[in-house]
Amino acid sequence: MGIFAAVGEKAITRAIVNEWSRFIEAYAESDVIIVGGGPAGLICAHDLAAAGVKVLVIERNPHLGGGFWTGGYFMTPLTYRSPADEILDEFNIRHTEVEPGLHVSPAPLNVSRFICAAYDAGARFLNCTSVFDVVLRGKRPGTDIDLSEARIGGVVINWTSLEYLPRGLNTLDPVCLEAKVIVDDTGHEAGVMHMLARRGLMELKQEQPMWIERSEDEIVEHTGEVYPGLVAIGMSVASFHGLTRMGPTFGAMLLSGRRGAEVAREILGR
Repeated sequence: MGIFAAVGEKAITRAIVNEWSRFIEAYAESDVIIVGGGPAGLICAHDLAAAGVKVLVIERNPHLGGGFWTGGYFMTPLTYRSPADEILDEFNIRHTEVEPGLHVSPAPLNVSRFICAAYDAGARFLNCTSVFDVVLRGKRPGTDIDLSEARIGGVVINWTSLEYLPRGLNTLDPVCLEAKVIVDDTGHEAGVMHMLARRGLMELKQEQPMWIERSEDEIVEHTGEVYPGLVAIGMSVASFHGLTRMGPTFGAMLLSGRRGAEVAREILGR
């Protein structure tokens, strides 16, 4: 006899399928869905879950963290400008002040701490999944929907791998997940907002060149609801408002994610 329990292949397969089924059933409806699991999304998820909000993070990659993993130019030290170091202290993340107001911290430590903190608070994650469309809800149920008076009511999802298959082989119908609030943390591409822009429901401005000293303040200041039921955080804020690029520093991501959680809770409380 070996040292491991006598559990065979069929039991393992059933365990995976059953747990997955329970998960999808439970999160077919959430209070908040965050599209994108970058730094802003992880902070937002943690703060919402810690406040008792049912939150799901959808990430198209197999891994969470977004630009957290690579820092600048594929070099892993992350930089933060004060006061973002206060959040690092809150999550017990080691950092070093290399000059007044500028802190560096190891990327793997940051990613792991923020993921664990969000999960332990109650947030859940759906990886390798892309959002292909949004669900709209009219203000007057039972009548024809006037898109000028609509709000976001969920997202349409499918496997990310389908994006890489030739047309004709990727004809797998998606499914929908409902939520009261959607948060766009898709970075520079502002993916959720572009889905609305293609239908003429909103207009996005062109992101401006890098200006770190200005951009971080702008991103936090402009974080908020950009369409009924849709909150923009992180670099998607810059894409929507036409702000300057932030560059390889991450303080605004943390503060924007925190501010986005506050806005989402305000919307839920209406």
